[in-house]
Amino acid sequence: MLEDGRVFTGEAYGAIGEAFGEAVFSTGMTGYQETLSDPSFHGQIVIMTAPHIGNTGVNDDDYESDRIQVAGFVVRDPARRPSNWRSRGSLDDELAAAGVVGISGIDTRALTRHLRERGAMRCGISSVLNTPDAGVGVRPDGDPQAGLLARVRRAPKMVGADLAPLVSTREPYLVAAAGDEPASFTVAALDLGIKRATPRALAALGCDVHVVPARTTGEQLLALAPDGVFLSNGPGDPATADYAVAALRTVLAAGVPVFGICFGHQVLARALGFETYKLTYGHRGVNQPVGDVATGRIAVTSQNHGFAVRAPLTGATDTPYGRVVASHIGLNDDVVEGLECLDVPAFSVQFHPEAAPGPHDAAGLFEKFRDLMATTRTARAAAASPGGSA
Repeated sequence: MLEDGRVFTGEAYGAIGEAFGEAVFSTGMTGYQETLSDPSFHGQIVIMTAPHIGNTGVNDDDYESDRIQVAGFVVRDPARRPSNWRSRGSLDDELAAAGVVGISGIDTRALTRHLRERGAMRCGISSVLNTPDAGVGVRPDGDPQAGLLARVRRAPKMVGADLAPLVSTREPYLVAAAGDEPASFTVAALDLGIKRATPRALAALGCDVHVVPARTTGEQLLALAPDGVFLSNGPGDPATADYAVAALRTVLAAGVPVFGICFGHQVLARALGFETYKLTYGHRGVNQPVGDVATGRIAVTSQNHGFAVRAPLTGATDTPYGRVVASHIGLNDDVVEGLECLDVPAFSVQFHPEAAPGPHDAAGLFEKFRDLMATTRTARAAAASPGGSA
């Protein structure tokens, strides 16, 4: 049941019950397990546009967090039986065990077209409408669909939703640098809904990654003596994340290198003084083309966001932290997909260079962050040496 009253009837999939959230669609043909466990999908009911879902079952390796994060799941043709050497069970059973309500057998193409035309909206899934516990008494005739629609319209909206603290780690933890050599860099990663692939990518480059809760202050970040600060992806409206913006401004003022992705990109933008806004239906999938303004190179990227940054596409903008340019542009709709600070060591992208799942075209951005940390460290050492210049 969509917020505007459009109804799709199918079969129960996963847990029996009701679920409410923002209806969004993801265009990836693979990676449903990573999608389900991506904290950026918290509070959302995800529609998979690929028709066949569940073919490879579920395994213990592909989770991007410690649980399934979606509020509900919508598929067209679920696999009758999974087949993969890593599979330990079916997706249907995994959803049921996690209490995630889903629906299958509906026309997901029609549903996706409806959302493209009218925008992401609240929705509900119910497999208990005709049971005594349905709670439909909102009209004299007890119409169960009218009752469901009323509950959909009472559900929270995504605009104004502060969700990052709900999915962030409660306690700091360390992802140690890979290999036997001592870590080359220390990174403080602000967990706004981080995926497991991200600290692994940094650890592979010789970084000790200290993952810290979303409400960690700037002073607490700097107390870790980091070579760089990383801002992760995450769910919700970036306009609510004043705590992260304030922390980042402290880091920027200290001149510590910063790299943000997805939600972290939006937080950096707001720290610099730019606004964010809600897209009509967002970018969710593994085939989003992005152009690098400086090189002209085009990357096919993995994305998952419903908000975007409002900033000039060309030229440098003066901010409290110096000049900033749009470094990447979305080639489908001219959305600002990256920012680069010219006077402080900070940059961000709206897409996922760790690409779990998705292409690896943008994986080199982690190396760019490593090189930025190295350059900043060298410059500071030179300035601190006798005869050095500030």
